[in-house]
Amino acid sequence: MQISTQQIDRIVQQVLSNMQGAGAGNPAGSVPGSGSFAIASSPAVSVKSPGSSGEEGVFENVDDAIEAAWTAQRSWATAYKVEDRQRVIEKIRTVSREHVEEWSRKVVEETGMGRYEDKVEKHLAVINKTPGPECLTTEALTGDAGLMLEEYAPFGVICAITPTTNPTETIINNTISMIAGGNSVVFNVHPRAKRVSAECLQVLHRAIVDAGGPGNLITMTREPTMENVDRMANNPKVRLMAGTGGMGMVNTLLHSGKKCIGAGAGNPPVIVDETANVELAARKIYEGASFDNNILCFAEKEAFVAESNYEGFLYNIQKEGAYLLSAQETEKLVSVCMKRKKDGTGFEVNKDWVGKDASVILTQIGVKVPDSCRLAVCQVNADHPFVQVEQMMPILPVVRCQSFEDAMEKALQAEHGNRHTSSIFSQDVTHMTQFARLIETTIYVKNSCTKAGVGIGGEGHCTMTIAGPTGEGITCARSFCRKRRCMLAEGGLRII
Repeated sequence: MQISTQQIDRIVQQVLSNMQGAGAGNPAGSVPGSGSFAIASSPAVSVKSPGSSGEEGVFENVDDAIEAAWTAQRSWATAYKVEDRQRVIEKIRTVSREHVEEWSRKVVEETGMGRYEDKVEKHLAVINKTPGPECLTTEALTGDAGLMLEEYAPFGVICAITPTTNPTETIINNTISMIAGGNSVVFNVHPRAKRVSAECLQVLHRAIVDAGGPGNLITMTREPTMENVDRMANNPKVRLMAGTGGMGMVNTLLHSGKKCIGAGAGNPPVIVDETANVELAARKIYEGASFDNNILCFAEKEAFVAESNYEGFLYNIQKEGAYLLSAQETEKLVSVCMKRKKDGTGFEVNKDWVGKDASVILTQIGVKVPDSCRLAVCQVNADHPFVQVEQMMPILPVVRCQSFEDAMEKALQAEHGNRHTSSIFSQDVTHMTQFARLIETTIYVKNSCTKAGVGIGGEGHCTMTIAGPTGEGITCARSFCRKRRCMLAEGGLRII
């Protein structure tokens, strides 16, 4: 086995640190909180911080998880180069690809939501299309007054909250983005996905260590709780809070007093106007609204179709495989999938049916369809609960609209100001522009399914953390960095 000069330098530095640490009351051969150094081609190393109960990044106590991540981050930011980040992230990608099918199956089993084949596609998207440090471009400005550089620097320790809808996908995505920026991460995963999340994190942890990175660069607690989130928010070593999930979670983070990146709820409308290619619209909306049983926050949730294309749209989406509910079946389905709020102000989702297959949901109202049927479609008014409430099930309400202008008004109301995702099928550039300016969503897709807007079947990088409420948008490593400016007012460097 050949060892590079850089790796030899690191080993020497660590030996020196170990010798100094032993004289200060630390066990000989240990570096506080950083675990054992591993050369890229060495076998997996179990990493534990002194005084903690960490097991390959998984801790029993949140304070220990934070402390270990803080020590790892100090090493990551000072003793490693950008090329080291690239090497570690490539190892994460390689190892993650080996576990895609396993994690996809386990996520469905543990959460009871989504479709295996679609989760495979989501995993591959975040593995292959989440940018690393290459997006951290330095900006330079030179002039008579000197040379100015602006670079992306780490925040430090990040608390990352992950959802039950995309648990392992978000861990992979956040890990790549956050450590690419020089940070470490303490995850608080969703309780309904804690087993597969812990397995995923430990695999990524081993990949980091095997590639020569510091142990505990990513950590979590075995039992995730909201109390842990509060403790992280109150810990001065946590510099940034990032959350992917519902608006309740985002609002909690915003009250933490720390810098926050929040990815909240959406209720994405799609318009099919008078000029649309109705066959394309039906095919792409069927694909998008049924993808992973509609649990993605950016998936099409309701369709507003202009009168002249309405019947053609219904005909073509049934050709794709959708089941068209009768009015009576639709109301039966409301009683299954929705429930009245306790205060009587409206409806909320019955979470028992979130992310279930269309065929499973339809059996509850006595409708038998083949498993190949991925979507149920119903004809409703714009004020129907399936339109107004983000139900996250493979049920697509379709609203007949008098015109494009009527569709825009109804879509704007249904989106509820989340400014998350919207889409349109149209051949009229003016219509595309008008709707974009009115709806103001973070993701806006024209003539394709909305998942194309996050790089799944579309151009651009991928993320599972779409930060609409706090404004970062389609997050990447830049989103989790601070901008620092360095100014050289006088002296050399300038050659003109």
